[in-house]
Amino acid sequence: MKFRILGVVAVGVDGTFHAVPGLRQRCLLASLLIQAPAVVPVSTLYAELWGENPPATVENALQAHVSRLRRTLVRMVGDPAAADMLLTRGSAYSLDVEPEDVDLHRFRDFLARSRRAMAEGEMGSAAELLDKGLQLWQDPSLRDAAIGPLCRSAAMEWEEEYLSAQEDALWLRLLAGEPVRVVGELKRISAAYPWRERSIELLMLALYRSGRQAEAVGVYNDARSRLVDELGMEPSPHLRGLFRKILNQDPGLHGAATSLSRTA
Repeated sequence: MKFRILGVVAVGVDGTFHAVPGLRQRCLLASLLIQAPAVVPVSTLYAELWGENPPATVENALQAHVSRLRRTLVRMVGDPAAADMLLTRGSAYSLDVEPEDVDLHRFRDFLARSRRAMAEGEMGSAAELLDKGLQLWQDPSLRDAAIGPLCRSAAMEWEEEYLSAQEDALWLRLLAGEPVRVVGELKRISAAYPWRERSIELLMLALYRSGRQAEAVGVYNDARSRLVDELGMEPSPHLRGLFRKILNQDPGLHGAATSLSRTA
């Protein structure tokens, strides 16, 4: 059995994933998967499923949802033993699941292996590993279950990891000599997340390497105006340095490597 939380909360059997029915069932399963294999106290689950307005019989209500989720797992898998995965631990619950059976952990494994490959200079392997990890994302994580504080904070954390991985992948494509092909995606990310300076840097470099120096300068000027007008601050020294290099048509900007890295 596999589990998906990088998108619609779903259970996979033999390569086919099925969405978990019911908002509170999805939220319960997601909460357990986030913490798995650690236990999740019932107080946390109360907050996840009902927020500040739990029912008067919240303990019984949670037990009912746990039983319902067990039946759902059995139905999806077609094996009564699937119910045994959801364990009662005193005043807490846990899910007995291996990390490799959850898409989040597989994504993080691909990401870690990719960054090790980068550190060793194996950029082709790094790009392949990143692509495999990014393919695990179907939709925004926990899109249909992030109603409680645990799920909401986890979804925000994972979104940051996803964006960072996207930037890594686009940077590697730039190094591989594909500036034209990454411009559109970088424009999309920069428009959706206008404060991510690394995406702005990558877009400036991609435009410059595509022979579009004026557009690269325009991207910088737009970003600087936003920062000054809305936050009262100047761009980072790194971004200003890239801008000066573009103005001066620094030959190093066309090299195989630049000062832009995943930590930029």
